[in-house]
Amino acid sequence: QIFQPLHTLRSAEKELLPGFHQYEWQPALKNVSSSWDVGIIDGLSGWTASVDDVPADTISRRFRYDVALVSALKDLEEDIMEGLRERGLDDSTCTSGFTVVVKESCDGMGDVSEKHGSGPAVPEKAVRFSFTIMSINIRAEGEEDAVTIFQEQKPNSELSCRPLCLMFVDESDHETLTAILGPVVAERKAMLESRLILSVGGLLRSFRFFFRGTGYDEKMVREMEGLEASGSTYVCTLCDSTRAEASQNMVLHSITRSHTENLERYEMWRTNPFSESAEELRDRVKGVSAKPFMETQPTLD
Repeated sequence: QIFQPLHTLRSAEKELLPGFHQYEWQPALKNVSSSWDVGIIDGLSGWTASVDDVPADTISRRFRYDVALVSALKDLEEDIMEGLRERGLDDSTCTSGFTVVVKESCDGMGDVSEKHGSGPAVPEKAVRFSFTIMSINIRAEGEEDAVTIFQEQKPNSELSCRPLCLMFVDESDHETLTAILGPVVAERKAMLESRLILSVGGLLRSFRFFFRGTGYDEKMVREMEGLEASGSTYVCTLCDSTRAEASQNMVLHSITRSHTENLERYEMWRTNPFSESAEELRDRVKGVSAKPFMETQPTLD
């Protein structure tokens, strides 16, 4: 077993790597290469630097998002087939109409500095972006309702949570986070408009993905939506209420913020079209002070 020629070991090793499963997207993903045997990549790849960008001084490693999702689905292959059997569905007719709900999570991992190390100088904090496959449904042809064939029993467990990207960066460093997670977001956006064709249980089946950003804590949501930090007068990440307003009214709140609106407000903050004072301008943009780079969807976990 051990004394084998190197190339045999290499290929055996490759099959154990996530991303060794053949698959395709229809239509092909925009701006994402179609090669599927991609292993661990540099977290900064895919980031196109502009002239005045300072190169991000960090080390980051990640899987390509689609490769990681395929790997996760292949891990659940038996569960999917079992789910079809339990529901009395004939697996040979269930080849399309699968939808997968993915929960995204991202958080800082605190201080990870080497106490006596002599490695490269990098920020001494780390951030991990990960995802969990929450459920898989199928809507059989001619049927009205979708049927759940897989539901994650422990959605908040470490065991169901799959790391996608690890980076040496402080979670408050908006620019570097944008640089690293920007390409991840672009890949996610591309996948929303396409279907994954993957062999599960010996047959090619097609999957659509839905992403829910419910695994971020408040600090991260503020960071990704370009909002002021938690000490801000604007207390809510979903609406524009101030501390004073919120203390008067604890009940009637509606979700009024949207990602697009935050982007418009950032532009306003940047250009100050009405030549207002800092105070007036701040009141106009309601606590948006950086360019948001990730859309976090307000749904309950």
